[in-house]
Amino acid sequence: MTPTGSLARLMTSGRLWRAVALLVVAGVLAGWWLAGGGTASYPRGVSGFATGVPAGVYDKYGLLLRRYLQTAMPGADLRLDNSQGSVDNLERVTSGRDDFAFATADAVADYQGPGKERLRAIARIYDDYLQLVVPLDSPVQKVADLKGRRVGVGQPKSGVNLVTRQLLTAGGIDPDTGIVPEPLGVTDAASELASGKIAAFFWSGGLPTGALNDLAVRYPIRIVPVGDLIDALHQQNGDTAAYRAAVMPAGVYPKSQAVLTMAVPNLLITRDDVDPRLVQGLTKAVMDSRDVIGLQVHSAQLVDLRTAVYTDPLPLHEGARRYYRSVKP
Repeated sequence: MTPTGSLARLMTSGRLWRAVALLVVAGVLAGWWLAGGGTASYPRGVSGFATGVPAGVYDKYGLLLRRYLQTAMPGADLRLDNSQGSVDNLERVTSGRDDFAFATADAVADYQGPGKERLRAIARIYDDYLQLVVPLDSPVQKVADLKGRRVGVGQPKSGVNLVTRQLLTAGGIDPDTGIVPEPLGVTDAASELASGKIAAFFWSGGLPTGALNDLAVRYPIRIVPVGDLIDALHQQNGDTAAYRAAVMPAGVYPKSQAVLTMAVPNLLITRDDVDPRLVQGLTKAVMDSRDVIGLQVHSAQLVDLRTAVYTDPLPLHEGARRYYRSVKP
């Protein structure tokens, strides 16, 4: 064989090995992408996402998650639908009006509407804190002091209304006749408290809630402790296991003090028929966007891979399960 022929064979062999190496690397990268919880192939299009009342934490979180998803999953867009809150969201998902939504664990446990068996969880995200808001100089020091007063109790299909009714009962007040109930969302409730039209209002949301922060800036408020009723709440209703006593830290709102209140987990939910590839990608986006969204929504910083899988009372969606398996140490 001539030297020229040997050189040609070596060059050909070298190109072949480089080609093989590139294919191996490409395969590894593809596997890495899939193992990282993403999906190289997911359905494009618009999916409905039920959030909550305007100016609430659900609303802001949804806006930022949609923005993040536009880069993380091009072609998969979210149509954000404002709602009354958790109960409304459960109805929207089970009926097919929306594919994704936020809902509190207590609302899920209490829900008995059609299609409940099809509900699935994507992640446990952060805890809502129950906040009983009064003017700073209000005589109301505990839930029992609300008797006979005009009180904002949340919209009828909100998680706020659900927990408020149970809490009032635990405090010895009939939620229908013991107060003058006003079915207000957080923005309207804040406005009516500042104008003196209501004496107090309940809100359940992440910390801090923008509408309450805006209220506290222009009108001195106080958060009334409700954590002392947690035992009574559990005793009166076996479905209240989702509630736990929790301390709302000082300084959450301007000049606010530390308060013993109650917290309940928030879940990101879907249905069993939603494409697992889409759910897997969305689950990854929720986990990966924690710090970015957390810069504007403090509650998002509490999203944690170690606790996200604890979605009782709902089982995980198969797409979410795939993601968590792929990133398990």
